Amino acid sequence: MSFRHPGFGAATMSTPLTLTAGAAIAGLGVYAWYAHSSNTQSDMPVFSSFGFRSLRLESTELINHNTKRLRFELPDRTQTSGLSLTSSLLSVSLPKGRWIPVLRPYTPVNDLNEPGYIELMVKLYPHGKQSTHLHSLKPGDTVTFAPIPGYHWTPNQHSHVALIAGGAGITPMYQLVQGILRNEEDKTRITLVWGVNTDDDIFLQDEFSELERRYPGRFKAVYAVSSPREGSPHFTGRVTKEVLEAAGLAPNRPENKDVKVLVCGPPVMEKALKNRKTGVLAQLGYRPDQIHSF
Repeated sequence: MSFRHPGFGAATMSTPLTLTAGAAIAGLGVYAWYAHSSNTQSDMPVFSSFGFRSLRLESTELINHNTKRLRFELPDRTQTSGLSLTSSLLSVSLPKGRWIPVLRPYTPVNDLNEPGYIELMVKLYPHGKQSTHLHSLKPGDTVTFAPIPGYHWTPNQHSHVALIAGGAGITPMYQLVQGILRNEEDKTRITLVWGVNTDDDIFLQDEFSELERRYPGRFKAVYAVSSPREGSPHFTGRVTKEVLEAAGLAPNRPENKDVKVLVCGPPVMEKALKNRKTGVLAQLGYRPDQIHSF
């Protein structure tokens, strides 16, 4: 999940200085605000309402060549986070050598009904300010977070949901998959298509295989690998029309009459999928109202 903003147009020579000063003042204001509000105590779950809260890192685990699982303790180990399904957390930190806070959103991947902690899976990006900082943390360090509402999921609103993820965009999909399948009242069928660079980037394959075993006919995971290893059993290349058709996602099939497509991935991937005229989903016959991006 990512934030996007429009670029600035032509400006006078003084504009960059003005913008830099404004950003600095705004950054310092945000930092002071979250530093103050993180000390606020409440009997409610920590993220049941908007506000910045500092959480202590309990443990880290390297799960592949560039992704870490970070577990943060909640203030009350008997309570859940208060986050709703598909919501995320805005992380705020002040990496060494910076005087403007860095803000990035991350989606928790643990069961939101589990009390006492949240877990993030953070991919390390080259020169990534926040990912580099988070990967450097040691147990006992703290990070400040604020909740971000997500897509409003209604159980059984759609008989079938197609989740198309690229790279680290898998985290909101994983959260949603868990939430749907663990809700005994929700009978939604799920097809997940995950595009990655290499086989080693499929860091949740064991978890998805277990879900396929436990929920036959309800959940299916398909992978497209840009640079697969020799003998890889997965589709080679990007998420294409052919991959989606092979995954059973042609919308003209009777079982897909009200399918909802949720997309989360790099901007290039989303553009290739969602362009209203030339996009992969348009080629398959999906309407814009059937598609949502995290």
